[in-house]
Amino acid sequence: MQPFVKHTGLVAPMDRVNVDTDQMVPKQFLKALTREGFGRILFYDWRYLPGEKPNPDFVLNFPRYKGASILLARTNFGCGSSREHAPWGVKDYGFRALIAPSFADIFYNNCFKNGILPAILTEAEVDELFKRTEKEEGYSLSIDLPNQTISDNHGLVYKFEIAPARKEVLLKGLDDIGQSMQHASAIDAYEKTHAATATMYEPVDVKYYSNSR
Repeated sequence: MQPFVKHTGLVAPMDRVNVDTDQMVPKQFLKALTREGFGRILFYDWRYLPGEKPNPDFVLNFPRYKGASILLARTNFGCGSSREHAPWGVKDYGFRALIAPSFADIFYNNCFKNGILPAILTEAEVDELFKRTEKEEGYSLSIDLPNQTISDNHGLVYKFEIAPARKEVLLKGLDDIGQSMQHASAIDAYEKTHAATATMYEPVDVKYYSNSR
């Protein structure tokens, strides 16, 4: 998984509250067995008209936001069902970071498992970013995870909080398997001890105990 240390990118605004995972990845696309290709169907029902014709009224189809890698959102982003396909779609589309006043808990957790930074700012700070994004075409932000700052080219700097363990996961680019492999030596030692201990005991004759009742 790609580490997240510092990232500068174009900002796209999603000015809706309670954006749920069912809208991010509709149910008909949940049969896929791999994580690839979900970027094409992210916000499918909003992005496309019948025949997969791009909806010109949907913000991500605006030419000015093409190539955006930071998504600016509103309260309770990622609510709804717990499907991990939603962050798969966010990542595959090209977003490295999300900024909102709050995220649904399960979606928030799944972002870290997929190398996405969900940064939480106050509603007033998010309001200001929306104003700047809509006013200035090509508006970009720089996110510095080690220093936990979000800044622009006009002197604006916001601080955000993040749990140390979650910060480490992103900085090192670790998914669940990667975190487990950090303890590979301890796991090997346990398996060797467990194997040695298991040979000390005779296997139980289940048939014998069943017949003796």
